[in-house]
Amino acid sequence: MIDLHNHLLPGIDDGAPDLPTALALARRAVAGGITHAVCTPHIHPGRYDNTPDTIRAAFREFALALREAQIPLQVAAAAEVRFGMELMEGVTRRTIPFLGEWRGKKVLLLEFPHGELPFGAERLTQWLQQRNIVPMIAHPERNKALLRQPGKLKPFLEQGCLLQVTASSVAGHFGEACQGLAHTLLKNNLVTILASDAHNLEHRPPELAEGMEHAARIVGHAMAERLVKQVPWEIAEKHFADRQPAAAPPTTDHPTVDSRATERRVA
Repeated sequence: MIDLHNHLLPGIDDGAPDLPTALALARRAVAGGITHAVCTPHIHPGRYDNTPDTIRAAFREFALALREAQIPLQVAAAAEVRFGMELMEGVTRRTIPFLGEWRGKKVLLLEFPHGELPFGAERLTQWLQQRNIVPMIAHPERNKALLRQPGKLKPFLEQGCLLQVTASSVAGHFGEACQGLAHTLLKNNLVTILASDAHNLEHRPPELAEGMEHAARIVGHAMAERLVKQVPWEIAEKHFADRQPAAAPPTTDHPTVDSRATERRVA
């Protein structure tokens, strides 16, 4: 399985605080069937002021330690980028790390504030789309505004934004409300990938298998596997081009979203 959202890099955000913890998280990921991970530390101006340089340094330390510890986790680095006007400046200056590519566009893992959808947020996502960048909205099922009013996703879906749902939400570890919205998004074929959003071993571990199993009960085993294997590989494979596994997961088309049905599906 391939995890495209996690906070394994040591010491640069609210994920692994140090290298030993990062390695412990990596071991847990491998034990649970994760073979590849794109590490996505926060870029959140004023809170986690990460840059390509800080991410690169933490990644090099982590990758070297993985090799020395003989932990068979293939890793790359990107970022989870907080919504804000600073994002536009970062895109213009080319200082934003991208998650990968999707159908000829760069993919940006975009985080909205947990308690709201900022007014006019769809204008920023449209601005990104106009620059050949497709936003992947991180954990929409945990956003309080969307929990109250799921139909607010409609303009983003109609723009072609992608959705990353947290595997633990699907499994119920973030509560019934988050699980309910995650299941609704799955039922209506609106989820692009499942990811762990791992931060620690105790409460937010790097696990995908349980969420995939729950998803399989809703969408079937083949589709659930696509959400943690084929689709994330298609997005991230260029990160691993020089170290592609002998049997890389095959690419596949992600189901298209019927925008005319979006409102009734998420309302």
